[in-house]
Amino acid sequence: MAPPVAALAAGAVALLAWRTRSLTGGGAAAGWLVGSLVLVGTGWAGGAVLAAFFVSSSVVGRGERRDERQVAANGAPAALGALLGLHEPALGLWVVTGSLAGAAADTWATGIGARSRTAPRLLLLGQRVLPGTSGGMTPLGCAGASMGALLVAATGAATGGAPALLPIGTLVGFAGMLADSALGAAWQGRFHCPACDEPSDWRVHRRCGSRTLWQGGVRWLDNDGVNLAASALAGALAGLAWLP
Repeated sequence: MAPPVAALAAGAVALLAWRTRSLTGGGAAAGWLVGSLVLVGTGWAGGAVLAAFFVSSSVVGRGERRDERQVAANGAPAALGALLGLHEPALGLWVVTGSLAGAAADTWATGIGARSRTAPRLLLLGQRVLPGTSGGMTPLGCAGASMGALLVAATGAATGGAPALLPIGTLVGFAGMLADSALGAAWQGRFHCPACDEPSDWRVHRRCGSRTLWQGGVRWLDNDGVNLAASALAGALAGLAWLP
């Protein structure tokens, strides 16, 4: 897609997302850049995949406004991978679909898993943890992750005319969620909000704005960093699967 057309289309969507309070101002700017690159590299097929991720994640994300860090964490691997489509369109679409399937799987796992009546467990250790603890997983959350990855992968397969992308995109998306949980349990910084008396993934609790107390893990590795790594891994796996 021509860059001016891509920029206009992405700008219109970013503006709508900002006005509906799905994105902050910084998040809308980051979303415009991500959307523009995806459209330039992979056209309307990649744009449809991005839309499937964003709309569905906004629905299951319980109305949370995404800022520029969250948009970059979930969308930067897709934006950069889309540029591969300038030389090989199919490869670009596979990378975009894989990375966004991983991001969707994580978002759906969190949103759907929050409704679970079963206490989450850490992937690596199997011990029970409080809801909201980094790396915690539930069967309901895993089912949600599968549905999120499947939705994004199905969109990529349908718009790109690539049936094999459906199972592979779903699998790499779920693998990205597992990597996110493993990294979150092993290394992600763990914080506690004294105002809300609940775990937090950030040094400033995004729900209430209070500074949190560091309790373990790598202090600088927050949830956004973990999401970025997991999305990049899912995109890379999809790209490798496309190679002959």
